[in-house]
Amino acid sequence: MRITALIAASAAALALAACQPAAEDKAEDAASDAAAAADTAADAAVTADQAATDAAAAAGEAAAAAADTAAPDGAAMTPQQTEETPTAMAPAH
Repeated sequence: MRITALIAASAAALALAACQPAAEDKAEDAASDAAAAADTAADAAVTADQAATDAAAAAGEAAAAAADTAAPDGAAMTPQQTEETPTAMAPAH
């Protein structure tokens, strides 16, 4: 009876020992996957920040271009100047 119990206990210990490296390998794989996901997330965040910076710069350039188009000499046009018709601005014949 002692031999049977000893054999059963040995078999159980061997089974547990055999499972240990697989669990450690899975843990290492999970850690590697988590690190890769963190790197990807960090890269995405940097890309999003850069895109926001680029968009803000483009909006500033568009606003400056719109201001230059509206008043080429840099002076702001009054509402009366923008409402004048071409016939009112044409010289009389």
